[in-house]
Amino acid sequence: MSDVFRYRLVLVVLAATTAVLFLLSLTVGPAAIGFRDSIAALFSDQRDAIALIMREIRLPRALLGLTIGATLGLCGAALQGYLRNPLAEPALIGVSASASLGAVLAIYTGFSALFPLGLPLAALAGAVAAVIVVQALAGGRGGALTIILAGVAVSSFAGAMTSLALNLSSNPYAALEIVFWMLGSLADRSMTHVWLAAPFMLASWIMLGLLGRALDLLTLGGDAAQTMGVDMRRVQLMAVLGTAASVGAATAVAGAIGFVGLVVPHILRPLVGARPSRLLAASALGGASMLLAADILVRVIAPGRDLKLGVVTAIVGAPFFLWLVWRTRRKLA
Repeated sequence: MSDVFRYRLVLVVLAATTAVLFLLSLTVGPAAIGFRDSIAALFSDQRDAIALIMREIRLPRALLGLTIGATLGLCGAALQGYLRNPLAEPALIGVSASASLGAVLAIYTGFSALFPLGLPLAALAGAVAAVIVVQALAGGRGGALTIILAGVAVSSFAGAMTSLALNLSSNPYAALEIVFWMLGSLADRSMTHVWLAAPFMLASWIMLGLLGRALDLLTLGGDAAQTMGVDMRRVQLMAVLGTAASVGAATAVAGAIGFVGLVVPHILRPLVGARPSRLLAASALGGASMLLAADILVRVIAPGRDLKLGVVTAIVGAPFFLWLVWRTRRKLA
């Protein structure tokens, strides 16, 4: 089997899996609605209870699971290719932690209670601040190591400020809301959240998708890539801005969801070959499938307990990543 045929086969399988999981996400829930009735209500002109459940609850949740999962998988693959670091993930450049800090400040100050979109907008502002600081610290000619160090510094500061807000919160309900939001969830989201995050995600997908050739050449080393016409400053800017825009938007509407951008590229890399450009589309589909599956599990395992999505992805992702580390060590031994 040729590499091209295997790559196309992997994309077809991932696309089919994502489509099936998207349909399941639309039809699975505590309301006992049949599959045919669910789909019919989604496209009908009626305004009954079933149609409202499908359009106002399940459709936004499924769309966010699809787009946020694709974003996390794509950004993880792009960062691992650009930084040439298999441990790279979207949280590495500080965007997730800073977006979380923005949301925490909105809850802590009561801004989210006064303005319905205050929380996601504050989270987006935190993400913007993070990318500005990372770019300023790294500079136009900063290499991969500089980006990583700047991201770690921003993440550490944002995490410390988040802990400080929790520590100083005099309202136990606000502290509980902060903790629950940071665990990540797609519950109780509306189409407003979808329209808020979608433009940032789409712009990011285009930016990161254009980096395919540059990422392939970067496997030869930064100096070799530059001699072959790769503009390292442009690549750095597109990788950081693309990741910040989409991950910031994802965190703004769903909270912090980890391990998707780290684990999915590792799972798919052996299946698509050594070319980072091929991993981009595969990781986007794989991330969408993983997050949709995790969200379905949340609704099936504990429908009445509001199990958080970030908890499920960590429970599934952390042991699998440990297994990957163990398998890698055995190969190197």
